[in-house]
Amino acid sequence: MFLGEEAAAQFQLPVLETGFTADDIQEWLSDLFQSNSGSSEGSTRAVYSDDERKKRRMISNRESARRSRWRKKKQLEDLTEELNRSAVENQVLKNELNIVLNQCYLLWRENEQLTSEYVALRTRLSNLYRILGSMQTPSQ
Repeated sequence: MFLGEEAAAQFQLPVLETGFTADDIQEWLSDLFQSNSGSSEGSTRAVYSDDERKKRRMISNRESARRSRWRKKKQLEDLTEELNRSAVENQVLKNELNIVLNQCYLLWRENEQLTSEYVALRTRLSNLYRILGSMQTPSQ
């Protein structure tokens, strides 16, 4: 045979990606090289009956449909993984947001308390200035 085990090994990587088995590729390549090796009639194409063509076409369509289903399944799996990763990331971000909102609320309450203390101290200082002013005025 024209292609040996070396050629089959050469096609191992595409076999996994395309969904074709090594035997399928080996058979197709051997058919290709046998038809190209020259025949006694000088024709480079094999002549197939209508039934053979229909059968080969049916097999080809089935393989194509199988590959298409495999691609769709792979795409669905990829999208599902992405959805799961996004859901986890979303939960992490929600937790971080909750922490930040709690810190914001605590700081707001502290700010309100400090503002209230500031107003009370400012009022007390103003009263003290008034008392001091009234104490200094009669002694003059």
